[in-house]
Amino acid sequence: MKWMSLLFTLLLLKACGSSDNLNKIRFKPNQNTFVSGDTLSVTLKTAKTLVDSTFYFLNEKPIQIPYVFSDEKLGDIELKAKIYSSGKLTERTQFIRLLNPSVPELWTYKIVNEFPHDKTAYTQGLEFDGEILFESTGLNGQSSLRKVAYQTGEIIESIPLDRSYFGEGITLLNNTVFQLTWQEGIGFMYDQESLEMKTSFKYEKSIEGWGLCNDGQYLYKSDGTAKIWRLDPSNGKELDYIEATTNKTILSKINELEWVNGKIFANTYQFQKEVAVVIDPKSGAIERVIDFSGLKEKVEQIPSLNVLNGIAYHPKRETFFVTGKNWSKMFEVSLYKK
Repeated sequence: MKWMSLLFTLLLLKACGSSDNLNKIRFKPNQNTFVSGDTLSVTLKTAKTLVDSTFYFLNEKPIQIPYVFSDEKLGDIELKAKIYSSGKLTERTQFIRLLNPSVPELWTYKIVNEFPHDKTAYTQGLEFDGEILFESTGLNGQSSLRKVAYQTGEIIESIPLDRSYFGEGITLLNNTVFQLTWQEGIGFMYDQESLEMKTSFKYEKSIEGWGLCNDGQYLYKSDGTAKIWRLDPSNGKELDYIEATTNKTILSKINELEWVNGKIFANTYQFQKEVAVVIDPKSGAIERVIDFSGLKEKVEQIPSLNVLNGIAYHPKRETFFVTGKNWSKMFEVSLYKK
């Protein structure tokens, strides 16, 4: 097992008449990055002032030192020390980063079918209900919630959003369509059959709305950062989050989401590469990177052509449907490891 130590240096300066030397305590780690299986060790050094006791916490969870990282959520973790001296308490915090110990697998695609897609649709979300494809489109004044016949691209029904809203990701759960907006801090719930709006919910710490999916019990919401938030579908309350993390870094700009066989498939917002990732919803580990390069060149090259966005799984066909913002085609693809 690889041992890595985190050194806490406590600098106790002369009091200069002050009775509270704890105000002058600082700690500095000599390592900031770990992977699962690494051990966190802490060495305390003091000068003159006796430290009675010190307690350590990772994201508010008490830990014992030495501590072996095992099944924690990946990403940036708050490390806190509570230091008691002469009956007085001081707290110091430092963020450390826990990365995925495994390199993500590289996958690619094979085109099974090509279908027409509305090239005026700034696609933000896709999800199937049987043979009906639900689609959310964005841009202020052009945002909508749609039911689409994917074989022909025909729009069966479309509900426009008020022009003050920029539509984002959608998901279907409990006969309800959940739709996000981008920077307006609000999401909507519609009756799945009639598309009549039932209620709305406000964002909390996540601030923005990007992608949305569900596991049959909870919603999962991306916000443009590395974070994917788990939500209560009854009221949209944020319960906790994971951070999408590779063996080298945390990955921001996580976009449209799809839940498939216990994993989160996610578009990433990149202009240079058409890439999706597969994320473990428990830890945040990015397990696969899917290379979708070449698809964008197969659609009509119009001035408004934008990035890959929109991924929907068809359970019966066991294939994925992908498109992009203002793409003239939707592609049915199968995925395989390179």
